[in-house]
Amino acid sequence: MRFNMKSLATGLAVLAAPQIALAADIDTGDTAWILTSTALVLFMTLPGLALFYGGLTRSRNVLSILMQCFVIAGIASIVWLVAGYSLAFTDGGSANAYIGGLGKVLFAGVLERSVEGTIPETAFALFQMTFAIITPALVIGGFAERIKFSVVLWFTVLWLFLVYIPITHWVWGGGWLAQMGLLDFAGGTVVHITAGTAALVAALVVGPRTGFGKTPMPPHNMTLTVAGAGMLWVGWFGFNGGSALAANGDAAMAMLVTHISAATGAITWMFIEWKKFGKPTALGVVTGMVAGLGTITPASGFVGPAGALVIGLLAGLVCFNATMFLKNKLKIDDSLDVFPVHGVGGIVGTLLAAVFAAPTLGVFAGQGFAEGVNSISQQFSIQMIGVISVLLYTAVVTFVIFKVIAVLTKGLRVSEDEESEGLDIVSHEERGYDL
Repeated sequence: MRFNMKSLATGLAVLAAPQIALAADIDTGDTAWILTSTALVLFMTLPGLALFYGGLTRSRNVLSILMQCFVIAGIASIVWLVAGYSLAFTDGGSANAYIGGLGKVLFAGVLERSVEGTIPETAFALFQMTFAIITPALVIGGFAERIKFSVVLWFTVLWLFLVYIPITHWVWGGGWLAQMGLLDFAGGTVVHITAGTAALVAALVVGPRTGFGKTPMPPHNMTLTVAGAGMLWVGWFGFNGGSALAANGDAAMAMLVTHISAATGAITWMFIEWKKFGKPTALGVVTGMVAGLGTITPASGFVGPAGALVIGLLAGLVCFNATMFLKNKLKIDDSLDVFPVHGVGGIVGTLLAAVFAAPTLGVFAGQGFAEGVNSISQQFSIQMIGVISVLLYTAVVTFVIFKVIAVLTKGLRVSEDEESEGLDIVSHEERGYDL
């Protein structure tokens, strides 16, 4: 009997060992914060971005935008499960500088006991999935109100595999830009430059909406847009703060600077618009806020509050002028201003991260450069390489993707008559409003 009791005790100790290791490896506070951040980032797309974009379109296309956001969320989730996560975040062997491997296809090995840092790997994979959802959803603003629904489906799958996933690996998965020392805390290159550049290419390839530059195309429902913008502002705390992957000082600082840049971008845009056109608008305020958020994103974990103030100010100024230049001078119909707000904002923020990360700027000082980098000029050179490489790669591959899809779907856009009738009825046989 004594022997049996001893064996039982030994067996129980062995069974308990993995649980003890799990408790030691996983920080429950960090895990709770990342789970919360994951919900916040998904909230940014559904319903935040859907409402923000939906209100900016004309009433006959509002449902199509909502539909596209929802369907992209579903497709991106499946892509991430099937191979996206594995290709972005696992070792790719001899090709690891450019793409990951297939060791975690269908989340193989991603178990309850799997750990990534101080959080469950399931939480990490799900958090990163929400980034893969919102990035192609941002792109739809470039071709809103004239695209075939089938094109959106093809584009989402191909673009995720050929653009988003490789660049995610370059920057966050241990790829060549990470090895170089690129500072991108939450997605200036991975999310905003890729989405903005893809939207610009889409606008050029698909062509402008019928009547663009001749017929006024104001937002049909600014109430929806302002509500969606508020959701984006709140959700961005998870986007940037969650990228610390811990409930710590980095997360708190990222949230603080995110809020300061958003507020400053909104007020800056408002005053510029007020002076230029005589009246401030709700559209201007929310657009400036989004510009401030997108611009601070790559720098949010590296800069301080005073640096964020300057970044938000420049975001409002630069993105406002970029928007005016694209529409009024170049006559490019990036319908919902994705490139001048997200693309330009991502570029500016990625470059300014090199400046305001410097620990020697007094009240404007940040948290320091990448490991092995000793000066603003050195870090700035790395940031510039990251910006140029991501922009060029995204532009070329996105262009090829649209050309291939045009063959597969026999054209990218609906007919002129269908565009006039509206995508809600043409694509979905439903109406956004049935009063």
